[in-house]
Amino acid sequence: MPDNMYYGASKELKLLARDHRRNMTHAEKLLWLRLKNRRDFPDRMRSQHPISKFILDFYCHQSSLGIEVDGGYHKERAQKFYDEDRSEILLEFGIRIIRFSNEEVVNDIDKVVDAIKQSL
Repeated sequence: MPDNMYYGASKELKLLARDHRRNMTHAEKLLWLRLKNRRDFPDRMRSQHPISKFILDFYCHQSSLGIEVDGGYHKERAQKFYDEDRSEILLEFGIRIIRFSNEEVVNDIDKVVDAIKQSL
C-alpha cells in the first residue's frame, strides 16, 4: 500500500483503527455490508482507516472520500466544531468528508448509499 494512503498515521493509530474495525457500531456495520460490495462500489472502500491523526469510519482512497457515521453526541456544539475543524484539516490533504447520522443509516440505508455513489 502506498504510504500516502495514511498521511503519516502512527503505528499506534493503525492499531487503534484495527480495534475500531472489530468494534463497529450497529450503523457502521450495516453501512459496511453495503460499502464492501464491489459490484456497487468498484473502488475499494476501507473501514476505520487511519489518516494523519484521525480515524475515518470509511475511506475510498481512489476518490479521496471519507465517510463518517455520527452518533447523537455529534450534535453537541463542541463536537460540531471539532468535526468541522477535522473536515477542514482532511480537506487540506484533498480528502472530502460526507456525514450521515446513525439514524439515516439505519432507517434509510438506500438513500445513504445513493448519496455516497453520487459523491464518488
